[in-house]
Amino acid sequence: MQGGHKVLNTLKKDRKHSPLISIITVVYNSEAYIEKTIQSIINQAYTHTEYIIIDGGSTDKTIEIIKKYNKYINYWKSEKDKGIYDAMNKAMKIATGDYLWFINSGDEIYSLSILNNIFRSGYRLVDVFYGETEIIDYKGQTLGKRRHEAPENLNWKSLKYGMKVCHQSVIIRKKIAEPFDLKYLYSADFDWLIKILKKSRSIVNTKLVLSKFMDGGRTKKTIIPGLKERFRIMVKYYGLISTILNHFIIAYKFLFFIVKNKRF
Repeated sequence: MQGGHKVLNTLKKDRKHSPLISIITVVYNSEAYIEKTIQSIINQAYTHTEYIIIDGGSTDKTIEIIKKYNKYINYWKSEKDKGIYDAMNKAMKIATGDYLWFINSGDEIYSLSILNNIFRSGYRLVDVFYGETEIIDYKGQTLGKRRHEAPENLNWKSLKYGMKVCHQSVIIRKKIAEPFDLKYLYSADFDWLIKILKKSRSIVNTKLVLSKFMDGGRTKKTIIPGLKERFRIMVKYYGLISTILNHFIIAYKFLFFIVKNKRF
């Protein structure tokens, strides 16, 4: 089941000053959360967007909800895949925008004016825009900002101390994007972001909260294997000794955050 691309010629005429943003949602059996995600995207004040949804073959009411918003979605497809990163790779191949932004089911764009604030205010062509992330619970209530604060100046070495920005709060120029490495089942986004930052020539801190990330779910259920994968990725890019030493700093900050905020 799928909906095809809509005509985007009217959007492409003014792409020099208003780039086309491909917003991508990956979803599987998420009838309780997909609608809020969709609404946060299709109601953006910035209109130069292309919306793509890749569903992993949902068996609940997710497809019914997607169909409800069919006229606002440029492309959607439902079929079995090899997991979240495989679905994200499929979406990247379909995307025609100048920039990519992954907002998966359960997550939301922080406000309806975010894209206007970024691309209508002295926009210039850069490789990466990034910002902060707010954590929400299953009811959509805020739990505060995420444990890692976005660094003032982000580069690939920033991630040797952990995932300083999450992919929901990073908007990537499609020209430099690479496929997610499917050998990583839980932390392919970490590896993906390091590779992108390594070859980025211009990285802009928007100083905005860009997204709302839903606490729990897959991330916390797979936290141990995810951390093991992340350690291997760090060793690949930063070396074994450096990674071991940096983990003392990571562990200290992690425990301090738990004690102070009663959550992680």
